[in-house]
Formats: sequence, structure tokens, C-alpha cells
Amino acid sequence: MERGSSKHGPRVDEQMSREVSGLVQGPGTGGSRVDESRVPEPAGEDQPEPTTAPAGELRTGAPKGMSSQDVERRSRLGRFITMAALPGDREALIANARDNDAPADILAELGRLPEGTRYQTVSEVWAALGHKNETTRW
Repeated sequence: MERGSSKHGPRVDEQMSREVSGLVQGPGTGGSRVDESRVPEPAGEDQPEPTTAPAGELRTGAPKGMSSQDVERRSRLGRFITMAALPGDREALIANARDNDAPADILAELGRLPEGTRYQTVSEVWAALGHKNETTRW
């Protein structure tokens, strides 16, 4: 005796297999959008393109006293100043940023720092460049 589904035949089994193939295959081999009917339609001519960042602030967690753009710019500055350079003066910070392949605009910003002052943190460097830091912390 052959065991099998008694509820439907091979044709229905094949159809059901095709219907769930996108879910079974996963994103690595075609994803859940394998079936053409599951691909989202593009925006119309008079409709804006979809975006994950609505108009206004890009991040909701920006600290008080800073905009999301300020946070992003300070973070970008901090990517090129490692902990080995702090505490450090202008020359040490510029040398460290060069070692970390900082772009020309970051090096120019660091070149505006006053001579003879040692900075303990990136926030101190940011403030010395004339930018605002957060007014309250957590």
C-alpha cells in the first residue's frame, strides 16, 4: 500500500509547491519575490519615491542641543580620531587623522584648532571647532 495524501492529487500538490516556493527558497536564492505578482510596483509619476527617512530630523534619538546633522558630522570626525591620539594637541590629532586616511575636509577642520591646547575627547575637539555639543546627557 502506498502512503500519500488522500485529500488532493499530484496536480494540486505541484500547484501548492509553486505557490510557496518563494517563501521556502528564502532571500539568498531568489527571495520571497520570485513570483512576479509579489514584486512591488514602482512609484507613479506624480508620487514621491519611497524613503526610510521622512522629512525633518533623520534620527529621533538626537540629544538635546544638537540636530541629527550635528550628530552625524561629529561622528564622522570621531571616525578618524582614534583613542590613541587622545589626549592630544592639534598636531597629534592631525597626524592621527592622516594615519586613518581622513579626507581633506576633516584635516582642514583639525587645522583650525588652536595650538597648544590638549583635548581629552572628540566632543572637546568638536566644541573647539565652534560646534554645539549636547546640553544634557541622558
